[in-house]
Amino acid sequence: MITIVFENNKIPLYAQLYSAIKREIESGSLKTGEKLPSKRKLALHLKISQITVETAYNQLASEGYIISKARSGFYVQPFDNTLIVPNTNTYTPKNKTISNDYKINFLTNAVDTDCFPFSVWSKLNREILLENKNLLKAINPKGDLGLRESISKYLHQYRGVNIHPEQIIIGAGTEYLLGLIIQIFGTDNIFGVENPCYHKITKILDINKVHTNYIPLDNDGIIIDKLKSTNTNIMYVTPSHHFPLGIVTTIPRRQQIISWANEQDNRFILEDDYDSEFRYSGKPIPALQGLDRNNKVIYFNTFAKTLAPSLRIAYMALPENLLKIYEEKFLFYSCTVPSFEQQILKKFIDRGHFEQHLNKIRNIYKTRRDIVINTFSENNMFDRFSISGEKAGQHLLIQAKNISENVLINAAKNANIKVYGLSEYYSQNINYNTENGTIIIGYSGFKNDELKTAVNKLCKVLKNL
Repeated sequence: MITIVFENNKIPLYAQLYSAIKREIESGSLKTGEKLPSKRKLALHLKISQITVETAYNQLASEGYIISKARSGFYVQPFDNTLIVPNTNTYTPKNKTISNDYKINFLTNAVDTDCFPFSVWSKLNREILLENKNLLKAINPKGDLGLRESISKYLHQYRGVNIHPEQIIIGAGTEYLLGLIIQIFGTDNIFGVENPCYHKITKILDINKVHTNYIPLDNDGIIIDKLKSTNTNIMYVTPSHHFPLGIVTTIPRRQQIISWANEQDNRFILEDDYDSEFRYSGKPIPALQGLDRNNKVIYFNTFAKTLAPSLRIAYMALPENLLKIYEEKFLFYSCTVPSFEQQILKKFIDRGHFEQHLNKIRNIYKTRRDIVINTFSENNMFDRFSISGEKAGQHLLIQAKNISENVLINAAKNANIKVYGLSEYYSQNINYNTENGTIIIGYSGFKNDELKTAVNKLCKVLKNL
């Protein structure tokens, strides 16, 4: 539809309409072959007479801008490019390099969408549509109560997390929920993050102008002495599986983190349990929240890794003291996840489909992890390279002996292969060994045969260094 504002009372309406459509054609907004609205529809839209529209159309047709086709309508005619005037919109899209341009891309945040349980999900979809008359009504700002009850039960059984459904808040991604936490605490608090850390977390803190300290890690998790040497009072951690180092925080270190938080009333821990479901060796380690006895841990998790990122369903559990603040000040926020998807997910969890799906994809990703390790072994790579981070998650770290990170990345790039340097995830002052470079490769987004071929090609590149 064409919308114009008739501003000049001294110029006839048909002339103003004619000029407006002419400008649209000359600027390229109305393209060659595009059909114009019917005289009746445009007259109704602009609240003018059909005669006014007809007069404007006839003038445009006589000048060759448009053509009338019998029983069809008016269409824009081809015309010389010299008639085109510069567009007044000065925005120019930036040429941004997209990592997917690589022939082989070892993405660390990919999931195998072919593993998604489409048949089950579509069946539940139809079921929800048929039985539920309240889908279109506004829901609780915290999210659908039924889904929160299902999540609470699941967390207790599988993650050792003890929370009431009322403590759970559902939101469209961890990013949104972290932004909400920043509002609950306020920007006067000092946040701590692991160093290295997932880019999005530091960017969210930075864009909210939050003062942030970067805490280094050793093989057991964040270094408590380094944490205590800062003025941090809210610490973000990924104890079940650190990204990108792949560290699983030990029980003694978890207890030390809890002890640090208990030392002062204003100290809290943000526990991101983002891919805890993918642990391939050893016994399951309960979440940090299960050790908390003093309302110090805010628990985060998401279905992005286990189901699909596009679902945009994540949740956090607030301890009772922070829940009170949220309920007093932030209930005006609407829930950012549609009720429809929440109710499907509830049934998916309650009927055991989620557990079955997890078992399936855990085995699939474990097989792909093994493909990477075995392919490196078959190519005799372990005399010059080592692999770590294999106990959990969906990515591995490959460390070279006496080869810098830049050399590794550029060699892969020249072969049209995208890998990721460990140094990309560090912030501020670090003692990172650049001579023994480390690259990160994700394996969950490949099919088995594709992965085997991709790793073989990467090995070929690395062996020539």
